[in-house]
Amino acid sequence: MKEKIFKTLLYLCVSVFVLAIISFIIFLIDGAFLSLKKFGLKFFVTTDWDPVLGKYGGLSYITGTIVTSLLALLFSLIFSFSIIITLGEYLIKGTLAKVLNYIVDLITVIPSTIIGLWGLFTIVPLVRSTLEYFGISSSGLSVFSASILLSFMIVPYSATLGQHALKMVPQDIKEAAYSLGATRWEVIKKVMLPYARSGIFAGIMLSLGRALGETMAVTMVIGNSHHLLKSIFEPSNTIASVIANEFTEATDELYLSSLIYLALILLIITTVTNIIGNLILKKYKV
Repeated sequence: MKEKIFKTLLYLCVSVFVLAIISFIIFLIDGAFLSLKKFGLKFFVTTDWDPVLGKYGGLSYITGTIVTSLLALLFSLIFSFSIIITLGEYLIKGTLAKVLNYIVDLITVIPSTIIGLWGLFTIVPLVRSTLEYFGISSSGLSVFSASILLSFMIVPYSATLGQHALKMVPQDIKEAAYSLGATRWEVIKKVMLPYARSGIFAGIMLSLGRALGETMAVTMVIGNSHHLLKSIFEPSNTIASVIANEFTEATDELYLSSLIYLALILLIITTVTNIIGNLILKKYKV
């Protein structure tokens, strides 16, 4: 009897979760319907964003989102792999390993607003002075600054999964490689990383998904420009940042619908990214 009740509760919780996801998707489609009907697929290729004239296009924000996220992912990889190899092989036990793990985990719980303030008063001036040194005029508020800040925020997601995957490499496989005369670096490069690539790649995809949806920290340093991005050293906007900035001002029905349309596009981007990641995992059997 107890097992039957427990099983029923499990099915009920799963059903509620599935219904919540379905209602979430229905809400986005219904909310974006007016904008979908008026602009259709042209919304993806136009840069107009004028609430006064009722003209809306999402290309600038789609471009800003993708470029910022991919650039942040690229910046984060060198630090992620350094942490993965260090904590997954060189510092598995000991006080220093515990401290480093704690620091990595701590980054994930720091509010994004605090990280955004730190970026605004440290990264932005640093980027501005560096660019001015090379003769590039910039306020420092740019996609480049946002990408650097975002890379710092997403490192723990890929690093944590990656190091756990590396620690799960069987000891006998490593010992077999050492017995054949392989150096420690060769064991890491040719044995451990290929064996753990499934977990490492899963962490990278998780960090990319985190980057695509980050709002407050990016909003504070990206410059919030509606123009189409021409250089990573220029201000721009992401889908999440423009929604956060303008949602409370959207009193017009078409304006609100266009913002929800952007949210729907962001959902599509993250879903496609996840599908591509799963296809890569299956193709290479990682």
